[in-house]
Amino acid sequence: MLEPPARGVDTRPAPHDDLVDHLVRSTPLQRGEATRVVLDVLAYFDETTEAFVRRRHRELQFQGLRNDAIFERIRQELPHRAVTPPDLTARQLRRMVYG
Repeated sequence: MLEPPARGVDTRPAPHDDLVDHLVRSTPLQRGEATRVVLDVLAYFDETTEAFVRRRHRELQFQGLRNDAIFERIRQELPHRAVTPPDLTARQLRRMVYG
């Protein structure tokens, strides 16, 4: 006889369970690893334009690039996002970072 799940345990299927199943079948990833990969990819594509600009500014600044080069690089990267934001000027990008 099966016992009911412990109180507070979520028994609903995780979002994108079919994708996790596919990754487990088609890669050497274990289920937990595949779930983390899917959640990480979803978080990446869920990032707002403002959050992306701030994150990339920090990353490129850490690499030693100066703001002129950073904002030009970000302008070139933006059209390749999953949902392309409007064409932003260097000034608009600067305002996202510095307010």
